[in-house]
Amino acid sequence: MASDEFIARYRIETPYPVEEAAEAMAGEQSSGTFVDVPGETDSLRERHGARVVDTTVLEEVSEPTLPGTTPPADIESSPTYRRAEVELAFPVENVGRSLPNVMTAIAGNLFELRHFSGLRLIDLDLPASIADAYPGPQFGINGTREIVGVEDRPIIGTIIKPSVGLSPEDTAELVSEVVASGVDFIKDDELIANPPYSRVEDRVAAVMDVIDTHREETGKEVMYACNITDDLESMLEHHDAVVEAGGNCVMVSMNTVGLGAFAKLRREASLPIHGHRNGWGALSRCPQLGFDYEVYHQFFRLAGADHLHVNGIRNKFCESDESVVASARAVQTPISSSDDVAMPVFSSGQWAGQASDTHEALGNADLMYLSGGGILGHPDGPAAGVAHLKQGWEAAMEGIPLEEYAETHEELRVALDHYGDRR
Repeated sequence: MASDEFIARYRIETPYPVEEAAEAMAGEQSSGTFVDVPGETDSLRERHGARVVDTTVLEEVSEPTLPGTTPPADIESSPTYRRAEVELAFPVENVGRSLPNVMTAIAGNLFELRHFSGLRLIDLDLPASIADAYPGPQFGINGTREIVGVEDRPIIGTIIKPSVGLSPEDTAELVSEVVASGVDFIKDDELIANPPYSRVEDRVAAVMDVIDTHREETGKEVMYACNITDDLESMLEHHDAVVEAGGNCVMVSMNTVGLGAFAKLRREASLPIHGHRNGWGALSRCPQLGFDYEVYHQFFRLAGADHLHVNGIRNKFCESDESVVASARAVQTPISSSDDVAMPVFSSGQWAGQASDTHEALGNADLMYLSGGGILGHPDGPAAGVAHLKQGWEAAMEGIPLEEYAETHEELRVALDHYGDRR
């Protein structure tokens, strides 16, 4: 990759010849339009036009992937659809050092072009001139571990439930029970941010009173990711309210606030930023449309996310285990010249039953492991729920089968009986 270009790779499905479709992509997202215009000179195209680096035809099919797709007017009524991979190079000069404009260039109107019955962005290579222009995570894996004092296992956490409806006082009462169980991390649900009945400044003050008392009594720091998602000005005010209350983490719904606002928050923030990807399914669920997470997460990680959600093995959603693991590995892989790796957040139906497979697939324990029902649903209570998760990860990291480890660890034994049919 040349230093003055960035490279995007796509998987496409098209009734047109692949080379023609690829040229349409390159033209639409750089110097071209649907007809020749006087200003599009050869010299301008040479300097600003995207170029097709490579095309690889994968297969031909008789029906398009997406139901209801009809061929364009200039294509025969029953065409052959070609599936292929396409690699495009874009001039850095077109976007400067702006991640939002990189996103526009590589994703923009491509998804609407008539040439495609399917188009998915699967990979992105950024030169240092762009990647190094953004600060990346301020805390990441090492900084997060330092705050909570956990070095040799995953950070075990949970989510405040019910998601909505709790007053600050109700929230603090629930947090009191949860911190006593031994968790390292607690987060707001994405559905509660700054509603009238639980303003950020009131909720974080009430919760931090509990966490401060717990620290004074036990010496244990618990990280609380307070959801500050809002418009930019309000979000910055919420961040300052969390700092004022002695808070140690903020949470943001990345798709809701947008890339530019997220990057601005990171430049102003003094706390770790927990990046929640709610809405991700709309960008990814169809295999022939949208984004791979290996591309999407790069934008928010470079913009400053310290923690990034990746679902979990055998999760309650539609994502495959292979996709989850690939996403987590991507989050832990450096992009820029700085130490910019973030901490993947495993969640969604997690308990000790997935620990061994998660550890084996990822190859390390540098992750957050969030459990709702896996902690609060344990028959012997939340403390036993946290204990069984820690025991499950001890077994995973020592290479001991869960059933064998459970013979001498009661909380894990009970959990295997209770959750066992969910393995």
